[in-house]
Amino acid sequence: MKKAAIGLSGGVDSAAAAYLLLQKGYDVTGIILRLKPDSAADADISDAQKIADKLGIELKILDRREIFERKVISPFISEYLAGRTPNPCIECNAEIKFGVMLDYALETGCDFIATGHYARIENNNGRYLLKRSQSNKDQSYFLFRLTQNQLSRTLLPLEGMTKDEIRETARIAELPVAEKGDSQEICFVPDDDYISFLSSRNISSPKGNFTDKNGIILGTHNGIINYTVGQRKGLGAFGKPMFVNSINAADNTVIIGENGTQYSRGLIADRLNFIPFDTLTAPIRAEVKIRFRAKEQPALITPLDGGKIEIIFDEPQRSITPGQSAVIYDGDTVIGGGRIIEQID
Repeated sequence: MKKAAIGLSGGVDSAAAAYLLLQKGYDVTGIILRLKPDSAADADISDAQKIADKLGIELKILDRREIFERKVISPFISEYLAGRTPNPCIECNAEIKFGVMLDYALETGCDFIATGHYARIENNNGRYLLKRSQSNKDQSYFLFRLTQNQLSRTLLPLEGMTKDEIRETARIAELPVAEKGDSQEICFVPDDDYISFLSSRNISSPKGNFTDKNGIILGTHNGIINYTVGQRKGLGAFGKPMFVNSINAADNTVIIGENGTQYSRGLIADRLNFIPFDTLTAPIRAEVKIRFRAKEQPALITPLDGGKIEIIFDEPQRSITPGQSAVIYDGDTVIGGGRIIEQID
């Protein structure tokens, strides 16, 4: 009997995934990570314990706050101070859920780790591929940094299921979280208010200039951490709608412009990871998502020196945001991607 450690979050997705693993005959152990020192974490741990008790499986509670702070929260803060808008869920998946938690599972005798993510993994002649889920809640974008070792040890039991089907599965199994609401995207940022979170860490940045693309000063901003590319609200009065086009941390400027100026033809990305192959050695054509909720767009992807890629889109894209991830798809297959570090006008 194969042993699988299921990452229980206290939510319905991972609870249903644990139940499905048991139905398939796996020897299942639950793991929940304590990553936050607050009452919300205590509530999730309590729910995870109720799930484990109902399923008759052991629950192991791993306190990994120190490494979460170092690997996820500190880089999150650093990115904002550098004028970028990070996606910490991608870092957490690569470093914590499929890193620290997977290592612990293997060290304690498990064969696999499982999660409630919506995506698909296929073994193609010994090379593991990450595929888009058929569910409209596809989360393959968040998993593009997974390595071959991580993919080979991962089970995703919810593949192909809708949220309604998952909740019905949880009801049939009489799981106590069958009706529990979905969690917020960034677990350590209450109400998705990143400004308040940064303020709670005594993080601030000095005022500086709003400028246009030609460097002409248009006004004064309240610190670069308060802005993100594409932002319209909170800029002040300019007599017409203005949008953040880019942020320059080096000279502490926020570049703004009228509607229509937010478009760029491409980007440069670093921190690359590829899945069907180890490295990109020649230009390829594929489709690219520049943020989770964006539709993928056709582009030419070209390898550059220094572990970077250039992506030039067939049509200019709106508000390409440094710090976000550009994820490359070939149909349903995730080719890989990287962190956006620069717009190409």
